[in-house]
Amino acid sequence: MRKLLDRVTPVTFFGSAIIALCLILYASLSPRSAAATFTAANAWIVTEAGWFYLLAVGIFVVFLLALALSPLGRIRLGPDESTPDYSYGTWIAMLFSAGMGIGIVFYGVAEPITHFSFPPDAAPLSAQAARDAMEVTFFHWGVHAWAIYGVVGLALAYFGYRRNQPLLLRSAFHPILGERIHGWIGDLIDIFAVVGTLAGLATSLGLGVSQLNASMNYLFGLPQNLATELLLIGIVTILATITVATGVDNGIRRLSEMIILVSCLLMLLILALGPTTFLLQALVENIGLYLDAFVSRTFHIYAYEPTDWVGTWTLFYWGWWISWSPFVGMFIARISRGRSIREFLFGVLFAPAGFSFIWFTIFGNTAIWLDLNVADGAIATTVADNMPIALFTVFDYLPWATALSWITGLLVAVYFITASDAGALVIAMITSRGEEEPALWLRIGWALTCGAVAGGLLLAGGLAAVQMAAVIAALPLTVVLLLMCYCITKALREEHGMSLSQQLPSAPLVQGAGGSWRRRLAAIVSHPGKPQVQGFLRGTVAPAFATVVKELGERDIAADSQLLEESVVLTVHHGGNAADFVYSVQPVAHPIPAFALTDVARRDGERRRYYRAEVFLSQGGRGYDIYGYEGEQVIADVITHYNRFRHYLYASSPPPA
Repeated sequence: MRKLLDRVTPVTFFGSAIIALCLILYASLSPRSAAATFTAANAWIVTEAGWFYLLAVGIFVVFLLALALSPLGRIRLGPDESTPDYSYGTWIAMLFSAGMGIGIVFYGVAEPITHFSFPPDAAPLSAQAARDAMEVTFFHWGVHAWAIYGVVGLALAYFGYRRNQPLLLRSAFHPILGERIHGWIGDLIDIFAVVGTLAGLATSLGLGVSQLNASMNYLFGLPQNLATELLLIGIVTILATITVATGVDNGIRRLSEMIILVSCLLMLLILALGPTTFLLQALVENIGLYLDAFVSRTFHIYAYEPTDWVGTWTLFYWGWWISWSPFVGMFIARISRGRSIREFLFGVLFAPAGFSFIWFTIFGNTAIWLDLNVADGAIATTVADNMPIALFTVFDYLPWATALSWITGLLVAVYFITASDAGALVIAMITSRGEEEPALWLRIGWALTCGAVAGGLLLAGGLAAVQMAAVIAALPLTVVLLLMCYCITKALREEHGMSLSQQLPSAPLVQGAGGSWRRRLAAIVSHPGKPQVQGFLRGTVAPAFATVVKELGERDIAADSQLLEESVVLTVHHGGNAADFVYSVQPVAHPIPAFALTDVARRDGERRRYYRAEVFLSQGGRGYDIYGYEGEQVIADVITHYNRFRHYLYASSPPPA
């Protein structure tokens, strides 16, 4: 048992597990009471805090766009020489499948046709209602949604891969909390992340099971009821548990790539079988409508003409995206190492949103056109009565309806599985000290828990209860995300100031005794293991740091060095409000490049790993290896960085009063 628990964060794990268990029991054993509680809390948030949600999301959009266009956008999410782990196409596929997969299938027809039938501002079933329907749908599924995910993903990727912090939500608050992120405050932040992820994931699973049930009803006549939905959640949870056990590279990656291919196939079929010319024209106009209303919709809370519409739609979506942001943010951070901030933000904000725009145009405008020209209002009537079957109602008016339904059923099932297993993987990471590959039992346990939470919320009030849970969980997380924006800004400004100081000429390496260059060359072409690098840290780096500490002490400058299990750390203390100078050397694993493998290893496809003694400053990894340096050379490198740091302190210190 102790070995099992050694790989989890106790407070976060048990705190999150207890909250999840209480939620499951409350919703399952007292569904009426739970439904009443959710309804009251949701009503209060919509009435009293709806303005806060809209304002916060507007801030996220402005913040990320400004950051992407600024010089800070060149900073890489990882060491300066790092490269992305996945190709751009695979990266986009994984972003999209984790972020919105189930939702776009469920709402692809349902949302546009509902706004067309019951518009907030126009006459029902009019041309203006059709324009407004697509404009609002684009607004809900566009840049704003992905800005919420982008804030969390950027923070986690930057602090995790650039500053070598754990891949946890707490790490984003290091600029204001310091080492306290490793205490109870950090545990509380991560518990918020787990609970929010469970609520957001339950929403997606609730939508997914409703859509899957509708697919089974259309194809096999399976009844649409709560019992069937609970059975389907159980089946899909088992499949997701199997998939999550295979990890990101095998299970989730392959499913994500398959999802994009199947989604594109379905879109192309609808485009070809439906009113093709009208759809192409509508796409162009829809983009124009979206851009024209971008700012006004961002802050439109209907203060002068109060309506339930904004709470039912916009605030629900913002709550859903915010509650799900720890999951999607951590997942996209996990797959985005090595990209620049600008590349990351442009990809996250625009690529999935662009795909969504095409999807909603093809499905939403097809439904509107058919309802006006063929169905004589029957589609709108059916959707109002039974939203999950919206997509299949459209298929009834197109050729190849059965084939389209089978493809849709497959798509929903795979989206369902990827959302569940990616969510379980992320929660397992949060509760296991940020490990990128958490223990198998932990991944399986959280996959089962996600399914249980979704089932419990369905018992407590069906899909409406699931949606309300997302809005409620989002309130504390909104405050967390706003603070996260401040922390990102503070950290990036510090790094930018430091990079300017590093433009000073570098001090030359001190040449050692005879044979120094030979030892250095041997270190460059070798591929040492971890024990060799740790021996170098103990035998060369630690004594060099001790020499620097002694010299600084003689000059009345406080400093200390620590030989830890995984690193050697030199810290120079300046007192007052001045930052400390931190220089550490850590063993970092890398795959041996293909050109350096032996012929036998290359034929066998072997990909062994070697270790480098890499330098880390307080701003993150520098990306170079000092293995093989002599003590004097290590000291020279420390002094070079300390000189730059002192220059930064002088440049950034306020003038005396």
